[in-house]
Amino acid sequence: MHNVKQQKGVTLIELMITVSIVAIILAFVGPSIQSILIKNRIVAEINEISSVIQYARHHAIDEQAQVVVCPSTDYSECSEDWNDPKIVFIDDNDDEIRDVGEELLVSVGATSKSSLMTNTTDTIKFTGTGEANLATEILLCHKDGEAKYARSLSVTLQGRVKMSTDSDKNGINENAAGNELSC
Repeated sequence: MHNVKQQKGVTLIELMITVSIVAIILAFVGPSIQSILIKNRIVAEINEISSVIQYARHHAIDEQAQVVVCPSTDYSECSEDWNDPKIVFIDDNDDEIRDVGEELLVSVGATSKSSLMTNTTDTIKFTGTGEANLATEILLCHKDGEAKYARSLSVTLQGRVKMSTDSDKNGINENAAGNELSC
């Protein structure tokens, strides 16, 4: 008796049908996946800056010293562009420059190229009691400027950090004052 092996595989028609189905599914799912990725990136970045600010406040209280959070291109002197890397340091002489004796406590990288971060103040300073020098709001937007991706952090004079929320469930977050975010 002679054994005949059966071929296993797919025909060209089966392959074309499968590829067509996958293409149709991707056409519908692709844009929503893109939106999810953008939202996740923005949330990750706003969480990172929130952690840095909260760390600075707690360190100011623990060390009973003035701690500065600011953007910096050279990790020494504060800049005004919040898209630059951010640094945290004890500013003994209140000059917003990290001098030789002032240790860099923590730093985070620059804002991603697909995001834009702005702040109502150039620097955030915390006193030994945990109070901030000025109330401030950090706004993080996607480069396309759509409000549905915008997130913000509000820092009160008491030093509390509050993240924006979508309290009315319309797809656009509101800041601590209840105003819808816009980029």
